[in-house]
Amino acid sequence: MAVLNETPVGERLHITFFGKRNAGKSSVVNAVTGQDLAVVSEKAGTTTDPVEKAMEILPLGPVLIVDTPGTDDVGDLGEKRVARSYREMARTDIAVLVVDGEKGLSDEDQDLIGRFKAKNLPYLVVYNKADLAEGNRSLKANEIEVSAKTGWHIRELKDKLASMNPQIKEQPIIKDLVKTGDVVVLVIPIDASAPKGRLILPQQQVLRELLDIGAMGICCRETELPQTLEALTHAPALVVTDSQAFKKVASVVPPAVKLTSFSILMARHKGFLKTAVQGVKQLYALQDGDKILMAEGCTHHRQCQDIGTVKLPHWIEKKTGKSLVFETSSGKGFPGDLRRYALVVHCGGCMQNAREVRSRMEEAVRQGIPFTNYGTVIAEINGILPRSLEVLDGHWE
Repeated sequence: MAVLNETPVGERLHITFFGKRNAGKSSVVNAVTGQDLAVVSEKAGTTTDPVEKAMEILPLGPVLIVDTPGTDDVGDLGEKRVARSYREMARTDIAVLVVDGEKGLSDEDQDLIGRFKAKNLPYLVVYNKADLAEGNRSLKANEIEVSAKTGWHIRELKDKLASMNPQIKEQPIIKDLVKTGDVVVLVIPIDASAPKGRLILPQQQVLRELLDIGAMGICCRETELPQTLEALTHAPALVVTDSQAFKKVASVVPPAVKLTSFSILMARHKGFLKTAVQGVKQLYALQDGDKILMAEGCTHHRQCQDIGTVKLPHWIEKKTGKSLVFETSSGKGFPGDLRRYALVVHCGGCMQNAREVRSRMEEAVRQGIPFTNYGTVIAEINGILPRSLEVLDGHWE
């Protein structure tokens, strides 16, 4: 079982609490987490932004608890808060609807349940303030009465959450592509865009999966790749490279040795590689003036040669020979209306859970907009996409 401290945010099960203002949602979250995670008040609308807390709920394992603003908020600012709450559904694995137990289900609550069902989200209805409610309520299997104030049935609520199975199909990153004893060379450039003193998350995750199955991961920079290959007594089972070094690495690695990238492995892991491979064909249909969305799942300080805003746009224009317009989004700022774009190019999504990345992909597909990712585009631009996919034969699903 995964251990909390070893589990990145993007790999944790996301449990999100929804509900109207003053249903006691934040109080229930605090009771479940065992600490004052969210500010609570008698004044409606205390929670203004989603609040997150990592914890462990057995047997689910590491989870991320998310408290959202009330979905009945009012005014211009309130509408933005409500929209932010709805947006959290894109990355939610289990939804919890907190209802004012004194008043029962409202129209707003019923609307939320409808949204859960439309997204095929497993959900639990929690009637809070049971200490104030009168009479006996007939409860369904996915309903429970609690009192955040007295702590009544909070443990039972955790038990119900622990028993829920969101039916998430987890795709390995690399461990099903190699076997125990295999040598895998990981090419990791150390340049201006590399984080100081550490590896980026996909590199860490690939290396950890290799260690877990007893394969041998050998790390080097692209500048030392020839010496690394020469030092091996036999050819590696696989070479995995950072996408930005794809062209140079491909020229060094013998054709008989399988080669792919961290980004392509992450696209498969998150469940959108097939769509990314189909979407990259849009490069050849682009016209002058077309808009392309460069989307990133996290926020970071951009370097002068940032991959998403500088390098990749330049490579795309050089490949297509077209004058294009590039727009960017980062973090949770993914646009709802994508119809103005000719193509969406997403990052590997390492800091997002699989449901959120797939939700973005599905929204693009629904609107008829081709969707691909950084690594797939870079491989295609360098003419090595087919080679980078060979190692995945029979392992796409």
